[in-house]
Amino acid sequence: QVQLVESGGGLVQPGGSLRLACAASGFAFSSYVMGWYRQAPGKEREMVAGIGSVRDPTTNYVDSVKGRFVISRDNAKNTAYLQMNSLKPEDTGVYYCVAIRGSNAYWGQGTQVTVSS
Repeated sequence: QVQLVESGGGLVQPGGSLRLACAASGFAFSSYVMGWYRQAPGKEREMVAGIGSVRDPTTNYVDSVKGRFVISRDNAKNTAYLQMNSLKPEDTGVYYCVAIRGSNAYWGQGTQVTVSS
């Protein structure tokens, strides 16, 4: 049974930090590309960051988070992370973890991140 479980969301003040985690099970985690998406109220879901599989763990980010967010993975723990620093109100949304390999895509249930004073 495939599972992706996100954690680490919450309420944080502007300028603060959060670390999201995505715990995976039920598939060959290290061979999948991992990504984080977010969806703000009334907006479409957008890709925030991605990291390649164990063969090529390169990273990429949407321009709005470059220099502030860092995606990483621990293949021994089957977990992906998103370190979010210097958070802004526009980073508010539900953050989803996704695992992709070929035509397979598995999604987590999402975790809420709210940046507000």
